[in-house]
Amino acid sequence: MVAMEGENMSFPSTIVLLGFSDYPWLEMPLFGVVLVSYIFTLMGNSSIIILSMVDPRIQTPMYFFLDNLSVLDFCVTCTIVPQLLDNLWGPEKTIASWGCITQAYLFHWTGCTECALLAVMALDRYAALCQPLQYTLIMWPRVCVQLAVAAWSSGLANSVLQATLTLQLYHCGHHSLDHFFCEVPVLIKLACGDTTVNDLSLAVGAIPFALMAPLLVLISYTFIAKAVWKLPSANRRYKVFSACSSHLVVVIMYFGPAMYMYLQPPTNSTQTKFMSFFYCVITPLLNPLIYTLRNKDVKRAWKRILQP
Repeated sequence: MVAMEGENMSFPSTIVLLGFSDYPWLEMPLFGVVLVSYIFTLMGNSSIIILSMVDPRIQTPMYFFLDNLSVLDFCVTCTIVPQLLDNLWGPEKTIASWGCITQAYLFHWTGCTECALLAVMALDRYAALCQPLQYTLIMWPRVCVQLAVAAWSSGLANSVLQATLTLQLYHCGHHSLDHFFCEVPVLIKLACGDTTVNDLSLAVGAIPFALMAPLLVLISYTFIAKAVWKLPSANRRYKVFSACSSHLVVVIMYFGPAMYMYLQPPTNSTQTKFMSFFYCVITPLLNPLIYTLRNKDVKRAWKRILQP
């Protein structure tokens, strides 16, 4: 009985990630897509970070927060994608316990931080467009650093709480996850005991990030829309909306799948896996493309660096 209780309490030494094993014909095409996306994601996000460091002309609050977003995408990609590539390529679909625990902590941390960071970026757009004369006083460097630290630390605090509570659950020898990586909600389903406290903690902890953060984005853009609508020139309205479009597209790509997965989870686990695939693989790839292809400042900065 003592040995059994010790086994129940301990986290499994290895976890089987079922992933997309129900569709074996899809694994090789997915491997190619993930590999190409992985390479371009690392290149795109690294280029944004390096560009903002070497070109002082784009060292503004907006690009400071964009750098943080690139770091988050970089972390998500490096946390999830290498293990996904390994599982798609070979017959083994397992992950070591330390790797699974690392994924649970880091993915929850980066996910919560990105929610808070997108809300901060919306506030920055509001200050720039609705309070242009006071913008430099509102978003001065020290405030930007404090907002970024608040986003990262709040995500870390929630991650430590949720992942630690999850790892303390009884597991009863269960070691198969119907997913392609380890995240807290899926690990809770692996437990065989009462998970009421974990479910309640996860729901309460999601309020600041999954509800308040998008609400803050919505309020910020409501004020922006009202201010822009009062502009007399249609050309100026178009320029302002064009400046906000990149952030709006990223917000929709991020909060859309997240709300679909966590607030209204579908009964079909395959849908959840493909929505997670979009968030973990496709979104980090598209973020730098959206911000660079539609941004004249970034294009000019690249021209200054690449041209002799």
